[in-house]
Amino acid sequence: MSKRTLHRPAPSLATGLDDVVLYAADAGWMYCGLTVLSLDPGGQRVMHTGDTEMIVLPLGGSVDVDVERQRVKMHGRDDVFSAVTDWAYLPIDSEVRLSSATGCQLALPSAKATKRYEPSYGEAAGVPVEVRGAGPSTRQLNNFASPDSFAGADRLMCVEVLTPDGNWSSYPPHKHDGTEGCTVRNEEIYYFRVGRTGERGYAPDGFALHRTYTTDGVIDENVVVRDGDVFLIPRGFHGPCIAAPGYPLYYLNILAGPDPERSMAFCDDPTHQWVRESWNGMPVDPRCPMSSAEPRS
Repeated sequence: MSKRTLHRPAPSLATGLDDVVLYAADAGWMYCGLTVLSLDPGGQRVMHTGDTEMIVLPLGGSVDVDVERQRVKMHGRDDVFSAVTDWAYLPIDSEVRLSSATGCQLALPSAKATKRYEPSYGEAAGVPVEVRGAGPSTRQLNNFASPDSFAGADRLMCVEVLTPDGNWSSYPPHKHDGTEGCTVRNEEIYYFRVGRTGERGYAPDGFALHRTYTTDGVIDENVVVRDGDVFLIPRGFHGPCIAAPGYPLYYLNILAGPDPERSMAFCDDPTHQWVRESWNGMPVDPRCPMSSAEPRS
C-alpha cells in the first residue's frame, strides 16, 4: 500500500462540516471507521448507526446524547490533553440525536457489527488510566473501551494514548494481525492530535513521527504526522510514535476485526522486544499520568 493510502493528512478526510469521515470501505477493509464532527453552540445532528456500533467521545466541549428514549448529558472536556472524558456507546440499528448548548467536537469511532448491545454511558472517573513503559518510553493509556474495561460491544475496541513531548510510545513495535504467532486479527486506526508544551489547545505547526512496517517489506512507512492526521494500519508492526520536543502527542486507537472475541493482544517485533527488559528499575517519567478525570485548573 502507498503512503497516500495509509497516511491521511488533515484535512484530506474532511467532508462538509466534518473534520474526518472515514468508513470501512474507504479504508479498503471490513470493520473500522471514524467520524470527527463539530457542533456549533445550539447545534444538533441526527444520525442512524445502521450496521455499525459507535462510541461518542468528546474531544472538546460537552454534548447531550439521545438514543432509544434515553438522554445522557455528557460533561466532556476542554481538549484531549486537559482531562479524561466521559463517553457513550451506541449500538447498531439506533437513531441518535447529538446536541450541544455550548458547542463541541466529537470523535465517533465505529465498527461494523452484527450483535446488538444496549446503549451505555461511561463516567470519566470509571476510565482505567494506565501508565505504561518507563524513562523516555513512558506514556499514558486511557482504557475506556478496551475489552478488559468494557464488555458491552460486539467488535469495537478503543483506547487513548497520551505521550509527553520528547517521549516514544507504541514501543517496542507490535502487531495484532493474525500472522507469525499473533492470536488476533485487528484493523486499526490512529487519530492524532498535537499540543504545545505549556499551552492549552492544539498546535497546527507541531508534529510527531510514526512508523508502520511489515517483515515482507510491502509496507514500510515512516511519516510525519500533524494535528488531525489519520493513519491506517491494516497489518504489520506499528510503532514507535515519537512526540517531538515541545509537542505532546495524543492518539485515539480504534480496533476491530473478525475474531469472535474482542482482544487487543499483540506481538512485539522480536528484534526489539528486549527493550522491555531494559525498563526494569528505570524510573517512570513523572509527567505521567498527564491527565485524569479531574480537569486541570
